[in-house]
Amino acid sequence: MCRLPRKHYFCTYMEIRIKEQEIVQAAQEGMDAFVELFGRAIQEAIGGELTAQNMPLLNADQITLLAYLTVRREVMDGGFIQLIYNGYGPFIFLNPFAKAMRQWGAADFQKLIYKGRKLYEQYDKELTRELSDEEFMALYEQYPAFEDLDDEFVCTEEQVTELVARYIDEHIEQFAVVEKA
Repeated sequence: MCRLPRKHYFCTYMEIRIKEQEIVQAAQEGMDAFVELFGRAIQEAIGGELTAQNMPLLNADQITLLAYLTVRREVMDGGFIQLIYNGYGPFIFLNPFAKAMRQWGAADFQKLIYKGRKLYEQYDKELTRELSDEEFMALYEQYPAFEDLDDEFVCTEEQVTELVARYIDEHIEQFAVVEKA
């Protein structure tokens, strides 16, 4: 549930509301469920998709969370090549996402994103053109440098998600208004 407006630092942001009992239940289920709960609430509040029109309704922490969840979903499903092919390269690599991750305590993840940015800048034209399924699958063989990034992310995803969950917990007011039962 959301309401407009919520003033914060001279800006007006969408008010995301989450019931306290939902937060407690998600926390009991684990850090993945906890992080996903906040991401899902933000997604629902903006109509399911982050766009240039609704982005100003969210604060930097909410946008950063959506960016992290996008990276996690895309890379766990098909690697950084899929993330870039699906059009998320500019959002992840050409915005202050990596810097925000460092501020959240995920310095090693920031370095991983910077490595990805170098590869993105080097190969973005090839990875974002229209391809058949066979041509897309061939990208994994043509650009093996992404495999190391994928492996590093998969090996550290749990730690990064834990850092994200901790950041949300310590700054919960930046993500949602908690509705008491």
